[in-house]
Amino acid sequence: MILYPAIDLKDGQAVRLLRGDMEKSTVFNDDPAAQAMEFIAAGCEWLHLVDLNGAFAGAPVNAAAVEAILERTRVPAQLGGGIRDMATIEAWLDKGVQRVILGTVAVESPDLVRDAAKAFPGHVAVGIDARNGRVATKGWAEETDVMVTDLARSFEDAGVAAIIYTDISRDGAMQGPNVQATADLARAVEIPVIASGGVSSLDDLIALRDCGAPLNGAISGRALYDGALDLTEALAVLRG
Repeated sequence: MILYPAIDLKDGQAVRLLRGDMEKSTVFNDDPAAQAMEFIAAGCEWLHLVDLNGAFAGAPVNAAAVEAILERTRVPAQLGGGIRDMATIEAWLDKGVQRVILGTVAVESPDLVRDAAKAFPGHVAVGIDARNGRVATKGWAEETDVMVTDLARSFEDAGVAAIIYTDISRDGAMQGPNVQATADLARAVEIPVIASGGVSSLDDLIALRDCGAPLNGAISGRALYDGALDLTEALAVLRG
């Protein structure tokens, strides 16, 4: 199982939000590229990047910060936030992003996900963010009536590389991930599932690893910044 350190970008800085609230952000590093290098020095194999402003704006906002990370690092990175058309998908892949994450458009324009996955096999993931089992969009600001499992199953034949499942109520709250919901989703689809939201300790990672479902990985942010989770130790446990 892969551990993906998260770098959430707001106004050019690396921050963490509490339950997706842009008004409740904590700045952890004003140099996101330097933060990425710290994670790489600890041994990470992937980076998880989110353009928070872009998720609300519907277009890239923190492009300069993302590009700085891509220029300085050599590990693959997946990026979400404000990626809502084919031109933006292609532009980010051309700049060196390994995998783009499509969230809002997965609900509003599912054909775009299918077209992108076909055009760029292995490089398109779907981000499913949920409250109480229902999908939220536009930077988590809007809740839909779409159920998580129904949306995930609708892309079974699309060729997407992964589903990144976030329980919004757990994100940034340091209360542990929703292991049961994540495992249920992973069992319901053939697409690899990555857990996100609430991973705050080594025990949380072990619980996800041993949940009995074939999870591809887990994303952690605040716990790594706060020191509640040691990245080097966590990587060693997951590899072992």
